[in-house]
Amino acid sequence: MDIKVLGTGCANCKTTIALIDQIAKAKGLPVTISKVEELRDIIGYGVMSTPGVVIDGKVVHAGGVPSRDKIEQWLTA
Repeated sequence: MDIKVLGTGCANCKTTIALIDQIAKAKGLPVTISKVEELRDIIGYGVMSTPGVVIDGKVVHAGGVPSRDKIEQWLTA
């Protein structure tokens, strides 16, 4: 599973990466998490508020830190 967190490096972006990483490890799921910080690339995904989350090429979240429940749903879908 390829996960990209879109954001310029704010605290919410860092929290989002940490949460996704924690939950994936707790569930034993192999994920690749990368950070997209270039504004042009973020806008290219159609995301106007960060953090944004892209899983396997599909935008699943934009704006604010996602809830643990939401992240668990993404990872088990």
